[in-house]
Formats: sequence, C-alpha cells, structure tokens
Amino acid sequence: MSCGRRTFAEQLPGLTRRYGRRTERLRSTLAAVGLALAGRAGARLARVFGVSVSRSTVLRLVGALPNPEVPAPRVVGVDEYATRKGRHYGTVLVDVESRRPVDLLPDREASSLAAWLAKRPGVEVVCRDRAPFFAEGATAGAPQAVQVADRWHLWHNLSEAAERCVADHRGCLQVLAADPAQSAPGPEKFEDPSGSPWPRGHRFADRTRVNHATVHELLAAGLSRRAIGRQLRMTSRTVKLLADAATPEDLFQGQWQGRPSKLDAFKPYLDDRWNQGCTNAWRVWEEIAPLGYQGSYQRVRAYFREKRLSPGPVTARPPSPRVVAGWILRRPETLDETEHLRLKAVLVHCPELDALTGHVRSFGQMLTERQGERLPQWLDAVRQDDLPGLHTLAAGIDRDRDAVIAGLTLPWSSGVVEGHVNRIKMLKRQMFGRASFHLLRKRVLLYS
Repeated sequence: MSCGRRTFAEQLPGLTRRYGRRTERLRSTLAAVGLALAGRAGARLARVFGVSVSRSTVLRLVGALPNPEVPAPRVVGVDEYATRKGRHYGTVLVDVESRRPVDLLPDREASSLAAWLAKRPGVEVVCRDRAPFFAEGATAGAPQAVQVADRWHLWHNLSEAAERCVADHRGCLQVLAADPAQSAPGPEKFEDPSGSPWPRGHRFADRTRVNHATVHELLAAGLSRRAIGRQLRMTSRTVKLLADAATPEDLFQGQWQGRPSKLDAFKPYLDDRWNQGCTNAWRVWEEIAPLGYQGSYQRVRAYFREKRLSPGPVTARPPSPRVVAGWILRRPETLDETEHLRLKAVLVHCPELDALTGHVRSFGQMLTERQGERLPQWLDAVRQDDLPGLHTLAAGIDRDRDAVIAGLTLPWSSGVVEGHVNRIKMLKRQMFGRASFHLLRKRVLLYS
C-alpha cells in the first residue's frame, strides 16, 4: 500500500466489540434467552423479538459467557447427577449457605472431588449422602472439614431395612387376613327359590328363560311346533325341549357345572395359597402342574376370579409388607383407628416386629430432635435383636459413624443439593442431547 494513512478505532468496553455483528445489548439479551431456554426454544423466542438467529448461535453465545466468580464456600453440598442414567454420572457442588451451585465436575470419582476440595482449604463442612466415593474424596481433599450424612438418606435407608424385616416375618401378617373393614356384612346374595344352579342374571339362564316363555306363548296362541321353529329359527329338537319343559328350571338339570372337575383335588391347595396372600393364578398353576394337575390354566384362573369377586370376606388378603412397614415408619398419631388396631395386632403376634417398631421410633426421635449422641446406644440395642435387615443397616452406619452422628446433630443437610440435581435434569432435557459438559456447566452456574 502506497498510502501511509491508517484507520484506528478504540473499542469501548460494554458498548462495542471487535468484529462484532451485534451490539453488546443484543448479544447479552440473546445470551440470557439461551441461558433460560437453550438453543431451539431460545431461537423461537428471539424471532418473536424480531431477531433472526439460529439455535447454534444461541448456544455459542451462551458458551462464550465468562465463568462466574464464586467465593469459596464454607459449607458445601455434594451429590451426583446423571448425564446418561445408569452409565455416566457427574458431581454437582452447592454452597449450602447461599443455596447456589459453585461448580460441576465431569465425573463422580473420589480423586476429582479431592482435587477440587484441596484447592479450597476454607471448606469447613461437607454435606453428602453415604456413597463411598464421596466419603473418600472428602476425607482426602478436606481432612479438616466435618462430613455430614444427609438425614433424608438415613431415613430412606432405615425404611428399606424395615421393609426387609417385615418381609422376613410376612407369616406374622396372617393374623390380619380378616380385615375389620371387609368383615362388615355385604349385600345378601340372591338365591333362586327354585334351587336352580343358574342364577338370574346369567346370560345362558336368561336366554333359556326367554325362549321357554316365547315358545309357550306361541303354543297357547295355536301355532304348531313346526311353525314356531320357522318363526323363531329353531330346530325341531330345540322347540320340543322347550315345549315339553313345564318350567325353565327343568332344562337346567344335568348341566356341566355339577360334574366333577380335574381341579377338585387341588382346591384345598389353592385355598391355602390364596390365604397365604398368593393371588396370582399363573404362579399357582405352575405350582400344581408338577403335583399332577392335568387341567388348563383357565380353570385355575376362573377359580381365583370367583374368589376375587366373592362378596364375603372368606379369604381376605393380608396387607403387604410395604403397607405394614409404612404403619411402623409413620408417626403413631397419624394412623387412623383401623390402622392402629391392625398394627397393634401384628406387634402382639410378632415380638420381632414389635422390637423393630421400637428401634424405628427411637431412630425417628433421634433424627427429629437432633440427638446424635444416642446413636452408639441405638446400634448396640439393634444388634441384640434377631433382625438381620437392621443388622445390615447398623453395619453400614458403623462404618460411617462420625458422619451419621454429625447428620443427626448439626442443622446442615443435602436438601438444597437435591433440588439442584432436579434442576440439572430439566436443563439437560431442554437441549435435546446437545448438553455437553461445558455447556451444561455454564447454564447451571449462570442460570440460577
């Protein structure tokens, strides 16, 4: 170039950008829309504003935003989130005091958490669930911090152990086979005074009664049997049977329902299995087939259907272990009168479940009243009873005793972290599979 003149333009921060095609105000607006709605929905909303932009541009503007300056937290909550459920997981870290996310890690390895905590020596409390990789990472990266086990996870683990204990003693629930709510007398079943095995309302019986009445009306009107057959489109044999029968009940004698069935010899076994709570006809049919039953599955299903539709409480089903465990886990004052009486009957009948109820309510008192110092005595009391389900829970708690005691004593918990994990699911699904780690991290940290 022979011309020695040069053009120089100084960029004004916040107003212009080198090679910028949009103003800083429009750029920040599109980035805010992208943080809230992601690419495709953000592009649709931008068109409403009169700005034509592609979804990729919206995501690119979000990715170009600088990372926020987050102060080092004093109380940090740690939990996992799924990038692909069952296969790939990451770690989210939340400042429990400000209730804002501070970082996302691309995996849930103990080494990654330890490295993150080692760079922030000001962390004093780590709230976590009882996952071993979080415990190892917190111990290695922040040995000075107090680890707090989340109370909700502790109660959830106790509820699972209680349900296993009730399932181990499901035989004790047979005392509740007769439900007081079901024992009330139901509507009386209509009995045909003629003693017919076919009650009124049965399709075959009603059709036979109508045909019998029609044939006798036509006979009384003077029509011959041949004429009646032509008019009603019946064979001569059918007309003769209906005409010779004085009443419809005479036609019901000797029907197949009075014959012996291949299932008769196995009905006591079916009754016992029904009373034990097994109402699956296919499973019972598979059980009696090796015992010599040569009939069809349909007969077993029909027999169970008859029991299921029976109006009387002859074979009331006992409550499931989950229902009884729910009675044990709930506060006694929240149970209605029927549930209270049924639970009391179970506890009187089964000393093991009575001991389980005492342990559950003792733990619930520790949890709600923050009495973590009672945990060692509770563990010793659990080991003295024959409750293998609680023994497994006690062994796991004993390995993480300090964190559990802190969780039952200190006011911190991981509830706010669970809320952010749920929000991460929403943000991830908004982007329809384009939620790369860096983009997802940007949206989680900036849009909160």
